Amino acid sequence: MDEPGLLMERFDEHRARLRSVAYRMLGSVTEAEDAVQEAWLRFSLADTGRVENLGGWLTTVMARVCLNVLRARQQRREEPLQVHVPDPIISREDEGHPEHEAVLADSVGLALMVVLDTLSPAERLAFVLHDMFAVPFEEIAPMIERSPAATRQLASRARRRVRGQAPPPDSDPARQRDAVNAFFAAARDGDFEALVAVLDPEVVLRSDGGLARPRQNVVLTGARNVAGQAVTFGRLSPFARPVLVNGAAGVVVANNGRLVSVMAFTVTGGKIVAIDVLSDPERLHRLDLPALG
Repeated sequence: MDEPGLLMERFDEHRARLRSVAYRMLGSVTEAEDAVQEAWLRFSLADTGRVENLGGWLTTVMARVCLNVLRARQQRREEPLQVHVPDPIISREDEGHPEHEAVLADSVGLALMVVLDTLSPAERLAFVLHDMFAVPFEEIAPMIERSPAATRQLASRARRRVRGQAPPPDSDPARQRDAVNAFFAAARDGDFEALVAVLDPEVVLRSDGGLARPRQNVVLTGARNVAGQAVTFGRLSPFARPVLVNGAAGVVVANNGRLVSVMAFTVTGGKIVAIDVLSDPERLHRLDLPALG
């Protein structure tokens, strides 16, 4: 095999992990793929012959690429952020997708990705690398020009925010799906009290309609406020198809072959604690959807 082929083979051994790092850092499938390509370019031009831990070296490269993207993104934000739901990763419940499974090996729910978007670039890098990929603080610190102790504090602060705003979902997929089915059944029947019963009292609904659908950029909190949207959810019920969204129970809503929205549900203790909806037509068009039959 020629040298370029050998380089690509060495890089491909780590591609899945790098894609996972990039997705968690950026919350965008497109930007994650771009970051992987940037890491490949840097790798192909570097002298790595004496690198003993290539996986660690590449993870550091990927982290620096993503940190640059996050900082540039932060500098562009001159106005308050609209509601932003990160790119969902969608798969069928009865059929895995190898690339998706690699990215979501530990089921990073969409609600968690929303919280990660609220962190500073340094907090996000410290938390993602340490808590999700077991990178020591001593290796993370130079990337953000902090001491290991300060880096540990950043990760701790991020961890508290994640625990407070993105509780872990129920581990039983059937229990998740039962809650989502009950939600849509109640919405279809217009049963307000049944809707309230399946929702956590502090449930959060986030809807991202993008620039094309500004009226759908909303955040609602509380079971009764979210249940108040029962008419809207009831209209969607006939068009909702069950899928996994970031490894958890969700639905895609399609009408006459046109994708209308993706809805991700976080179910904890049998109650829905978060609903994240993406209905931005431009971003929906770019999604990698499985064949739904």
